Amino acid sequence: MKLEVKTLPADPVTMLRRLGYVFQCKEGAEMSFIRPLSRSGYPRFHCYAKLEGVSLHMNFHLDQKRETYGEGTRHHGEYDDEGPLKEEARRMIEQLGPDARIV
Repeated sequence: MKLEVKTLPADPVTMLRRLGYVFQCKEGAEMSFIRPLSRSGYPRFHCYAKLEGVSLHMNFHLDQKRETYGEGTRHHGEYDDEGPLKEEARRMIEQLGPDARIV
């Protein structure tokens, strides 16, 4: 699911913290944030955010469980634009205001 915020109400880290996300790391221009849904850490929303000019572009998915590596590597993420992801997008847009939209 992808969101765009045309005009930021605060810097990206502060804005995503207010939405319940925790900063994980920064790789180049892209920042990674998570919002765990249980104390075990999974499932969790995982958001990649990138500033482009004055707009913030966010791409997020739902990690159902920790990734597994080895033969038959799997990520266990949900990327569909429905269900929990759609609800999370609505929640974020409601809090971010009219400059936020699904892209």
